[in-house]
Amino acid sequence: MLVNQRNWESKREKLGKLTAVVSLLPEKHTSLSKRPVKKIAILKRLRTPFEARQAKQPEDQNQVQNDLLSILSAHLDLYHPAISLKHHRCIREAIALHTLDHITKKRRRVLKNNERISHALSDPPEDVQDQGFTRPSVLIILPFRSSALAWINALTTHTPSFQIENHTRFLGEYDLPPDAVDKLVTAPPGTYPADHVETFKGNVDDSFRVGIKMTRKSIKLFADFYSCDLILASPLGLRMSIEKEKSADFLSSIEILVVDQMNALAMQNWDHVQFILSHLNNLPKESRDADFSRIKPWYLDGYSAYLRQSIFMSPFEIPETRSLFNASLKNLAGKVRVEKTWPALHVPEGVDQTFLTFDCSNPKDEADKRFSYFTTHLLPKVLKSAVQSANTVVFVPSSFDFIRVRNYFRKQGGISFAVLSEYSSNQDISRARQAFFSGKNSFLLISERFHFYRRYKIRGIRNILFYGPPSHPQFFSEFLTYPFLDDGVEVSDITCRVVSCRYDWFKLERILGSKGVNEVLEV
Repeated sequence: MLVNQRNWESKREKLGKLTAVVSLLPEKHTSLSKRPVKKIAILKRLRTPFEARQAKQPEDQNQVQNDLLSILSAHLDLYHPAISLKHHRCIREAIALHTLDHITKKRRRVLKNNERISHALSDPPEDVQDQGFTRPSVLIILPFRSSALAWINALTTHTPSFQIENHTRFLGEYDLPPDAVDKLVTAPPGTYPADHVETFKGNVDDSFRVGIKMTRKSIKLFADFYSCDLILASPLGLRMSIEKEKSADFLSSIEILVVDQMNALAMQNWDHVQFILSHLNNLPKESRDADFSRIKPWYLDGYSAYLRQSIFMSPFEIPETRSLFNASLKNLAGKVRVEKTWPALHVPEGVDQTFLTFDCSNPKDEADKRFSYFTTHLLPKVLKSAVQSANTVVFVPSSFDFIRVRNYFRKQGGISFAVLSEYSSNQDISRARQAFFSGKNSFLLISERFHFYRRYKIRGIRNILFYGPPSHPQFFSEFLTYPFLDDGVEVSDITCRVVSCRYDWFKLERILGSKGVNEVLEV
């Protein structure tokens, strides 16, 4: 197939409020910006309450929703790695509307063909291929139960007159208990960063799965997977279900895939995400009472992945998500990637920042070369300095690199250090922070996952060594402000060293800005 040969025409263009869009379309297709403007073909039953809500919200949010719906209605794949906190809710509602419209139209088509078949007793119609092998046609992958609750709220805003079955049970399992106090929500503004509050408020259990069945007047939660239309699940929860049942047949006919908060999924276990995607749109192991006369021909031919629409959402880009966009999306209609021009990060003025680059021409060698540069070039210089070898934080983005660096420190004699990782207990955290602040330990090793989940403000820092740039840009600015938590600290007392290479482009761009990153990497 041409799509496997990547015969795309790539164009960079502006589309409404989406600052820059890179569209990859099949050859000889009209570019997005030149296509005639058409009214988005959403069913009136769903469009009316949606337009009523749009009348009450800011115009910029309406424009973002309409721009995205124009892309989605053309059945293009969408990769949006620049979603702001401000627009996340309205984008989620627009995509929820698109999925509901798809499910409703599919159900109407099936019911209409059922009626045609029932009336054509002697000569049944042949053009009734309207189904897949199994009923579920939409899969939404999310990191936390609180995310699932937000998506259910988004879905039900478009169906105000629908009865929601098992809603009380859902709230009991996916919301916090009625007597629970969410410290992130109740804390005074500014106590916790806004992105941390938005990510971790509510129920943050990461193992869940729920099937949703749509009828003409109702939404049934906790429907069986083989009788539902839409599945909300975390990668871990769905993987456990697949491995327990030894079957992923319920994913064989997915027509719309949505993956939200990909940055949070990457902080969990990216292997689970890849596992789920590898089980999408495969031929089922069992027929499960499928009526093969009603199955669409491309399902029977094994081409359903080429007709599936995928929607990826994240506040920023990482190599793993770009790789999925480049290599995994096969939609014959084409695909679109939203771009963002990143401004340079605001950090305390005057702090000594040095970006150290090492040569690496093969991504497979990146981990070894980074470790070699850190242990043979940077760390020895730091240890020779009485000032820089005390009150020093070593921030390590990758969990694999973190284990390697921690083991290296353990083997070195004469280095006092403490460790903060995502596996540290509250007692371990308290002990490590106190030992570092008091000067008992000269070094504090911190993993990015620890800071992502805990977001502690660390006191006692004077020197910061970034083993690699953090994936989350705000972590960089936060660590540069932490030294000023202590009284009497001057800008001249602080040093910051960042180890990087060409494969850290995305991370450095978010720190230095889209223009400044070229100077550091000498592109």
